[in-house]
Amino acid sequence: MASHPVILFDQLARTFVPAELIESIEEAHLQAVDTTWMPVLLRRLQQLVDQGTPRADWPQSFHWDWRQKTERIKGLLAFRTLALTCDGKLQGLMQVNTASVSRLPDQTGKHLTYIDYLESAPWNRLEVVTQPKFKGVGSVLMRAAIEISHEEGFQGRIGLHSLPRSEPFYGRCGMSDLGIDGNYENLRYFEMTPAQAATFSGKEPL
Repeated sequence: MASHPVILFDQLARTFVPAELIESIEEAHLQAVDTTWMPVLLRRLQQLVDQGTPRADWPQSFHWDWRQKTERIKGLLAFRTLALTCDGKLQGLMQVNTASVSRLPDQTGKHLTYIDYLESAPWNRLEVVTQPKFKGVGSVLMRAAIEISHEEGFQGRIGLHSLPRSEPFYGRCGMSDLGIDGNYENLRYFEMTPAQAATFSGKEPL
């Protein structure tokens, strides 16, 4: 199980801190979702229920089951998973598919790395807590997807369907907005070209 040193920004301490990007979601990470992520998320959901908040305004990935997701792709060579840890805790997870192709007019038919799922720990998300802990989880995982794209010979091309409240983030990443995909839960589809990937890789964490 290979791992790589990366950095995150501790928003409470106002400093950059070392983190670790791990090239596989392991059982310990799935257990961490159950024991550390879910209690925080469930407390927030209970608050929203008590406040009468419409379900559409709940944290959008609250129903994701990472154990089920990883079981579903076990043994399939096109899929890769990553985990991000920092401060002794799991901070993010990502699953990618390397068997997708671009939809951009000038990239049509060229292979890309498709991000199936990307999620940050609930204490890093403003929709869950009032003062998020770490900034940069999404950026680190996006850069990892770009690196996987390069490893596969795809020149940094990546694509994804975004949950609605994540759309501004992917816009700030410099991705191309290809609009709402009526064939995929009416989610907005984004892609990143090799040039956009090179530009994003040189940015500060978002």
